[in-house]
This record gives sequence, C-alpha cells and structure tokens, in this order.
Amino acid sequence: MTGAVRVKICGLRTSQAARAAAAGGAWAVGVVFADGPRRVDVPTAARVLDGLPDHVARVGVFVDPTLDELAAAVAGAGLTHVQLHASGLRSARVRDALGCGVIRGVRFTGPEAAAGDPDACVVLYDAAVPGLHGGTGVALDWAALAAAAPARPFGVAGGLHPGNVARAIAALAPDVVDVSSGVESAPGVKDVALVEQFLAAAAAASSSPQGAA
Repeated sequence: MTGAVRVKICGLRTSQAARAAAAGGAWAVGVVFADGPRRVDVPTAARVLDGLPDHVARVGVFVDPTLDELAAAVAGAGLTHVQLHASGLRSARVRDALGCGVIRGVRFTGPEAAAGDPDACVVLYDAAVPGLHGGTGVALDWAALAAAAPARPFGVAGGLHPGNVARAIAALAPDVVDVSSGVESAPGVKDVALVEQFLAAAAAASSSPQGAA
C-alpha cells in the first residue's frame, strides 16, 4: 500500500452527512440505488451530493443494474463512479460507455474471489451474506482475505466501525476502507459524530508505522 488509506462513507441519505464526510477527509461518498433502508432515487441522490468539493468521489451503488439505469443515475445525480454488485456488465464496458470509474463489489468467499478486476478502479471485498450485498454490519474474515493476497487496488467493507477500522488497516493494508452501518444510529440514519470518528481513526491508522504496510 502506498499513501494514506482512502475512506468511502456509503449509504448516505442527507446532504448534512455528505458534507460531514467530505469535511472529514473522505475520498468518496456513496448513495445506494439498490433495495434496502438506504435506498434513494436519482433526484434524492442529486440533492445529497450537490455542492460537494470536486475532489470527493460521488459513488452510486447498484445491484445487477442495466447500462441504461447506470447512465440515468450518472447523468441525473452527477456520479463520478458506479459500484457494481452481482452484475454481469464488464467494468471496461461501463467505464467506456459512461466515462466514470467502476468499483467492483465482491462478496468474499475464499481465494477464488480475490482475483481482482483489472478494469475496475478498486475491487471492494465484503462479507458473503446470502441474499445481501453490503450494509449488513457483518465482518468478513480478515485473515482469510489477507492470505488470499488480493490484487491491488482493493478495498474492504463489512462490519467496520470507528473502534475496529485501525485493526482492519493493520491486518489488511487495504487501499480503501468502506463503512455504512458502522457509522449509523439506526438503519439508514448516519450519525455525523461517528462519521467523523471513523475518518479520524482511519487517518491515524494509515499514517502510523503499523498501518502503513
């Protein structure tokens, strides 16, 4: 890993939470277009993301979308990246068609899941929870992922919160850490104080000798 670990705060539903994430140094903020307590529509996503600094990535999270659905969300909400789960769309096709970055979400089930995706800007590994694609609060097996030596760049999600993100960084040396439920006071409700604590903990860990593998 080179440089500081980048942080993505996902599942945002208010502009207040998005601004807090940006102010705290988040690399990316995410809005979810898939079913669940964090789902937003395109107009809501546009309001949540409006006015963020240009350097903050705006990520839309999708489960098995069509290319037309992605295009509508990118145009309507001003997305800079799309995050694809359970999708047969090739990252290169999406990237070239929409002119945006592609994050590939992968449920980590073992070494065979760690092959990477050379056309994605990052592969994001999450716990394998049947029927769900993120936001579960369930941690993946850090030791198993580390042993699988995933191709870079890669990120880790699932069960992270301000109290354990430093340990995740030390154990995995990821390029990205992604949090959603771990900074919430209730499902879909971000706690700004927890967002700030997570960002501070990740920054401290990635700048320390133990967190800079």
